[in-house]
Amino acid sequence: MARIAIGGFLHETNCFVPGLTDWSQFAEPADRPGLSRGAEILERVVPTSFAIGGFVHAIGKQHELVPTIWTSATAGPYVPPDAYERIAALLLASLADALPVEAVYLDLHGAMVAEHVEDGEGELLARARAVVGPHVPVVASLDYHCNVTRRMVANSDGLFAYRTYPHVDQPETGARAAEAVERLLREGRPKGRALRRLPFLLPLEFQCTMVDPTASVIQASIDAVTPDIVACSYLAGFPPSDLYECGPGVPVHAMTQEAADRAADQVARTIALAEAHFAEPLLDPATAARQAMATAAGASRPVIIADSQDNPGCGGSGDTVGVLQALVAADAQGAVFGLLADAYAAETAHAAGVGAEITLDLGGRTQIPSVVPMPGTFKVEKLCDGQFTATGPLAKGRPANIGPSALLSIGGVKVCVGSRRMQTHDQSVFRHFGIEPAQQKIVALKSTCHFRADFQPIAEDVLVAIAPGGYVSDPTSYAYKRLRSGVRLFPLGPEFAGELG
Repeated sequence: MARIAIGGFLHETNCFVPGLTDWSQFAEPADRPGLSRGAEILERVVPTSFAIGGFVHAIGKQHELVPTIWTSATAGPYVPPDAYERIAALLLASLADALPVEAVYLDLHGAMVAEHVEDGEGELLARARAVVGPHVPVVASLDYHCNVTRRMVANSDGLFAYRTYPHVDQPETGARAAEAVERLLREGRPKGRALRRLPFLLPLEFQCTMVDPTASVIQASIDAVTPDIVACSYLAGFPPSDLYECGPGVPVHAMTQEAADRAADQVARTIALAEAHFAEPLLDPATAARQAMATAAGASRPVIIADSQDNPGCGGSGDTVGVLQALVAADAQGAVFGLLADAYAAETAHAAGVGAEITLDLGGRTQIPSVVPMPGTFKVEKLCDGQFTATGPLAKGRPANIGPSALLSIGGVKVCVGSRRMQTHDQSVFRHFGIEPAQQKIVALKSTCHFRADFQPIAEDVLVAIAPGGYVSDPTSYAYKRLRSGVRLFPLGPEFAGELG
């Protein structure tokens, strides 16, 4: 029986939205378990769909697990030094207290940027390595949108990325990490390490694993695994994170350097040959509204509109109203829009009561260029407490608390308003407001791709709308300060020539 320390520290950082992701957002996030210590990890996090749950279930009872801390915040702006250092100190102190251990497993994201630390996970893994010493295997699970770095590869012994976007295989990813730990306990740390970075950035709209070319890239990463390979992953990258090594990458850990290089080269070649084929039609809000209405008129299932650039899962503020304004202007009927984060509107609705009409400027409260509120008179249809549990394949079992909430209506459009932002990746968001998504004509939601796991099966069609928001799909608009020169800002796109801001 081996003694294995487990823990996690996850954040996807969008460096181009205002504000900071402070301690409170890790301690009590809106859409996932809060900061958990020791046995709380097993009680609160393991039963949900995070990778650490898959690790714990797969490792079974044949080893002694020592939980340290686990925390995750909704994607958002930079992590300030006090939050990063406070959480890192808690995790590393717990790890030190757990010594001696024979292995370490960490549930990480891979796109965390702190104000003072460009490579959040690389720094954390280096500190963990310093605590446990040179002989203890350290294995981590990573989000598919990880910007994998040389430091991350050097200080770990296996990096296991989700193979799906939407991320419906998080527990399976944890289970693969557990299998690697079992192997490394028997055979020792791998000697071979390789990392191949691709010379272009990949907007999130082009990263869906449900279609080619990405589906074939994922398969190539699986096919590259031979008996000598401990871990081989494809990471699509997260363009809104400003760091030197931003972008797609292929990390490999193997028992020999030759095997690591061979697998990394094989997968990187597959990605490079597919560069010209990454694409997704992107529509302006007015066009998306018109197309949705035309299709919905003769359909028995809803048309889904993804409000992609205001996706809280990419750090968006969740309070922009460009798509809503387009639907109302087009006189859409049987449409629902959500989730809109506007605590003032929710508070006003609760004060007025069900059936009342309230006149206000809705949304647009975050200072983002080109984002303005929507003035109007809205009817209060329903009031909610904002507490529910996700039911879809991406986040099943995760608790959500979006604060005091209200269902408003204007014309033929209903608007789900919460006090806190949350990506609309799950039908349970709408059901909390008494809305059954499958019975609507049009469902407009704030997500980029994750919504497809739960909404695409009920959809007549899926449209991606590009309205002003905190996540910008076109990386050429980002004022990078740290990105390496020469990388193409999108497939076959212009090369980054140096600092823009």
